[in-house]
Amino acid sequence: VQLQASGGGLVQPGGSLRLSCAASGTIFRINDMGWYRQAPGKQRELVALTGGTTNYADSVKGRFTISRDNGKNTVYLQMNSLKPDDTSVYYCYAHYDSMNYWGQGTLVTVSS
Repeated sequence: VQLQASGGGLVQPGGSLRLSCAASGTIFRINDMGWYRQAPGKQRELVALTGGTTNYADSVKGRFTISRDNGKNTVYLQMNSLKPDDTSVYYCYAHYDSMNYWGQGTLVTVSS
């Protein structure tokens, strides 16, 4: 399984971005897909995950929305009301066939 993320960039505080991540390879159905992020000097943390249930980090609840197109094996992260603290490298994640897969990361910078 290969994960290709896109959609990062520079945005002002209060702005919005939409991340996309497409999975490719010989895939039947991915169990869980989602997003993690890692800021400089910090550990990687869960942002949002969807599969049997949907979970969000407390820090993004009400601002970020995860969605998924199973037909395209693609997961999206709509990020609204962005804050400087959201600045991180965002990594796409998939759990499939008892293995974890990671995308290459896409940088989101929230700054005026």
